[in-house]
Amino acid sequence: MTQTEAPLSSLLEPVTPSTAPLLVLPVFELCHVGVVLRALLGVQGLLALLLAALARSPLEWMDAFMSASTVSVPALMAWLVVVCGLQVRLAAWPLLRVRLALGALGALCAWAPWWLGAHFLDLAQAEPVSLFRGSAVAACGATAATLLVQALVLRARAQAPMGMQARWVELQARIRPHFLFNTLNTAIALVRVSPQQAEQVLEDLGELFQAALAPDEQACTLADEIELARRYLDIEQLRFGARLRLHWELDPSCGGARVPPLLLQPLVENAVRYGVEPNEEGGELWVRTRRRAGGVELKVCNSLGAPGSGGHGLALANVRERLALLHDVAATMQIEASPRQYCVRITLPL
Repeated sequence: MTQTEAPLSSLLEPVTPSTAPLLVLPVFELCHVGVVLRALLGVQGLLALLLAALARSPLEWMDAFMSASTVSVPALMAWLVVVCGLQVRLAAWPLLRVRLALGALGALCAWAPWWLGAHFLDLAQAEPVSLFRGSAVAACGATAATLLVQALVLRARAQAPMGMQARWVELQARIRPHFLFNTLNTAIALVRVSPQQAEQVLEDLGELFQAALAPDEQACTLADEIELARRYLDIEQLRFGARLRLHWELDPSCGGARVPPLLLQPLVENAVRYGVEPNEEGGELWVRTRRRAGGVELKVCNSLGAPGSGGHGLALANVRERLALLHDVAATMQIEASPRQYCVRITLPL
């Protein structure tokens, strides 16, 4: 297969032993409100500029824009719905084939509402329906579709370096030498007094490493993330004992929400590292999930005792970027800090 025939799923460089892992992005991930709004505003903006160049007065421009919007908006929405429904199949096609197919689909989606309007809604202003005008409308639809495809391809390629950097930051955060050293020391200390606990510590550590070194996946469930966070906190509970006071407030109906892999674990790790470890009396950590306005709210909070140095914000930036890659504007992340408590609140679609 030549380079021009490569499928969309291989637009981003594949993982090799000598390269950093990449976050593989579906090029045609259109089922996001943010992507749909940007596509709609982009197409309507180009249409408005084109008509403004041809109009002789503002009133003529407004009339022409309103008439053209009765074709462009339904055409664009129909195109987006079809592409969204076929995105999994499109990801396996060669890029050239995708461009041709979606260009033809854009032409059809533009021509169909124009033809219906010309015949039944009198949008042609009682003029005969000409083959030239229909061809021009179809060409505009094909051009707009081609531009949207190119914009999506460029968007995926532009995000690839960010995904690679975020993944490496994530891996470094997951396998910190001091955490591995402390965990192994804990297991060694438990071998004689409690072999079963030592075995459980090593099993939890193995699960954490398996998740951190697993091949990139686009998403997992919140329930899986919570289970992984439990394993990490079980290890830390053995280390800190009564100094680490955990509070789980979980809504089982939130478990199916889609999240990037290893989203929750760096949040609870930061909470332990900066909220519990530096304080002699320890601290408290809350993990809460609940349904809210048709979505899911995830909240991770830790108490603050003695003033700490804090981190560099890399883990939080990683979480924010990966949320945007998966859910676009449908997910939000907010920091709520006070002198006694630090919280990260994330809202997700369900």
